[in-house]
Amino acid sequence: MMRPAQKRVADALEAYIKQPRFGHAQWGLQVVDLDTGKLLFQHNADKLFIPASNTKLYTAALALSVLGPRFRFHTSLFASRVPSANGVLHGSLVLYGRGDPALGQGNNTQPPNDWADRLASALRLRGVRVVHGDIIADDTYYSGPPFGSGWEANDLENSYAPGVSALSVQGNSFTLALGGSGQCCTVRTDPAAVVHVVNTLHAPSGSQATAASDADATGSYDPLGLYRAPGSDRLYVFGSRRPSAVPRIFTLSAPDPARLAGSLLADALTRQGIRLTGRIRVLHWPNAGTPDDGRHLIHISDIRSPPLSDLVGHMLKESDNLYAQLLLMAVGKRTSVSGVCVDQKHPPTLTANWGLCAMRALMRRIGEPNGSLHLEEGSGLSRKDLVTPEATTHLLAWIQRQPFGGIVRKALPEAGMNGTLEYRLQGPLTEGRVQAKTGTLHYAYALSGYVTAANGAHLVFSIMLNNYARPLDTSGMSVAPRPQHDIDALTTIIAGYGTAGNATLPGHAEPAQTVQSVH
Repeated sequence: MMRPAQKRVADALEAYIKQPRFGHAQWGLQVVDLDTGKLLFQHNADKLFIPASNTKLYTAALALSVLGPRFRFHTSLFASRVPSANGVLHGSLVLYGRGDPALGQGNNTQPPNDWADRLASALRLRGVRVVHGDIIADDTYYSGPPFGSGWEANDLENSYAPGVSALSVQGNSFTLALGGSGQCCTVRTDPAAVVHVVNTLHAPSGSQATAASDADATGSYDPLGLYRAPGSDRLYVFGSRRPSAVPRIFTLSAPDPARLAGSLLADALTRQGIRLTGRIRVLHWPNAGTPDDGRHLIHISDIRSPPLSDLVGHMLKESDNLYAQLLLMAVGKRTSVSGVCVDQKHPPTLTANWGLCAMRALMRRIGEPNGSLHLEEGSGLSRKDLVTPEATTHLLAWIQRQPFGGIVRKALPEAGMNGTLEYRLQGPLTEGRVQAKTGTLHYAYALSGYVTAANGAHLVFSIMLNNYARPLDTSGMSVAPRPQHDIDALTTIIAGYGTAGNATLPGHAEPAQTVQSVH
């Protein structure tokens, strides 16, 4: 029999998710008391849902479990021959990546190009002034295509779905600036030569110009388009845009991260006064690449990443898809050394699939039954990913008992304070009391994590909403509230556990807040 406090929460949750506007959608919820293991509420908790970025909870647990919090990636610079005494290298440089997701990201103390300057400086300290050869940018350390399984083609030109490369740099993205300085149609990219731009953008004329001038006051007029076919480095900019004082800025995925890294290294060589006579070449899977140990090559220097604990912190706080997929690949590389995937007759051939093999092994170790989790990649960007809310609360409870549990808790966004929850859940019951991972795809939303309830109970929860299309008004605009607000209302109810009447009731939730879409 439910106690009164539990019944109030259960009734409020049940009433909220049974609103008529959710008639065609599916809710999945589970709430468990971490201290006692008591189940407080569940609804469809054993059903499979698209978890979106809640997948990163699984990736974080896997990476920390297999690699350890102190694990660091390293990127190497090799020379194909010993430099001569007169400062000439009669050979090529090999920039060899091993999956560092943070390379070139920069921070408060290091500019984004610091890594390249350090490698170029190390070469100069060897006495090299001229390189009579090429820069070979090698990302063959991982086997597989440059995207996660199930990533949609329409996403791949966006910065949230960048190419996945063992030689990743600057988030594998670049910025595109259109117009500005009173001009209409100028195009600038940073870095400069990352794509070939085909610019057919034009200023509106006649009635279009009048409509543009009227609409621009509201910021609603900007009929321009961007298109880059998957695998192509040709970016089409089309449509119209009126002259503007301030450019419009887009952040897009780089078509070839390894080539971008090679070009940044070439720029650094120039800054160090080293002349390169050759060109930038790239080596991609499935071509044969440099041996991992660099045998038959001359080692120049390495760049080491921050520890895995810091990388997980960035991945979870900012919901970074590139970090997540590269962490899965790192686990896959480590697992592939054994040559055994216990639940497959034939061993995988792709690095990511080795990582997924390790994921399934971890879930068996946790005690999660087969069928409660089907992951295709590590970020949650794929709609092929399926998990149950029950598996997610089990995972979170298991994480809490691990030596790295505190790392994950600290890494999760905190309600009303930071990460993807900075502007959400700002009420007194939730702010600073909820640490949880967000998840958003079109028609799929999730929030799972930990909450310290009003009565001091430590709870773990998972909320998932799939196949929800927001109602539209007569003008075709979506009607409030946002789905994220609905999830926040349910979280507030959960956080009110143990109070007498303070829980948010259906239809009386706080006003919707601005929420940034996070994949």
